[in-house]
Amino acid sequence: MSADRRQEWFVPSFGPLKFRVFIGLLFLPYTGMVLAYTVIGAALANNFDKGLAGGLIAIHFLALGIAAHALDALGSHAIKPWGVHFQPAQLWALAIISLIPVTAMGIFYAVNFAPLLWPIGLLEFFFLFAYNLEWFNGRFHSDGWFAFSWGVLPLFAGYVLQTNRFSLILLPMALATGLFSLVEITASRPYKAIKRSVEKSQSDEQRAMVYERILKSISLGVILLGVSLLLLRLRWPSLL
Repeated sequence: MSADRRQEWFVPSFGPLKFRVFIGLLFLPYTGMVLAYTVIGAALANNFDKGLAGGLIAIHFLALGIAAHALDALGSHAIKPWGVHFQPAQLWALAIISLIPVTAMGIFYAVNFAPLLWPIGLLEFFFLFAYNLEWFNGRFHSDGWFAFSWGVLPLFAGYVLQTNRFSLILLPMALATGLFSLVEITASRPYKAIKRSVEKSQSDEQRAMVYERILKSISLGVILLGVSLLLLRLRWPSLL
C-alpha cells in the first residue's frame, strides 16, 4: 500500500512539490463544502450581516481547512497520507498557529454577538481533535460523526452568529447538509483506498473514476449553492 496522495484529483499537478503537497493537505473542494454550509446557515437569517459571515468563513477555513487537516495527518497512525513531506512538529505548528486566531475570533463573536455560539464552538473544537486525532479508540472517527461535525455544526454556526437563536428551519437544512457530507465521506473512503493501492486492476480504476465523479459533483454542487445564496443575500443589483 502506498500512502502518497499526490495523485488525487484535488492536488495540483503544477508548481514545486512542497506547494502541491500543501494545497493537497488543505483538501480545498471539501473545505469549500464546509465554508458553503456556513454561508447557507447565515443566508437563512432574516438579517444578513456580511461582516459576521465573512468572519465565520475565515474561522472555518483556519480551523477545518488547515488545523483539522493537519491534525488528521497526525492522527493517521498506520500511514502517512502525505508521505514524508510533513514532519509531526510541522503539522502541530500548523494546527496551533491556525487555531490561535480561531480561538480569539470565536470568543469575540460569542461574547459580543451570539452567546449561543458557545456550545456550537465547543462541540466543533471537541470534534476537531476527537475526530482527526482518533481519540477514544477512534469512536468519533466515523461517517456519522463526520457528517454531524463537518456538515451540521457549520450550518448551525452560520445561522446562530447572525441571529443568536435556533430555528426549526435549521432542521431540514441541517439534515440536507449532513447528508451531503455523508455522501462525500462515503465516496471518499473507498476512493482513497483504491488510490493508495500499488497494484490496481481495470475494475479498480473504473470504480475510482466513479467515486471521483461523485466527489467532484457533490463538492462543486454544494460550493455553487453556497456562492449563489451569498450573492443573493449581498443583493448585487447586476445579479437580480
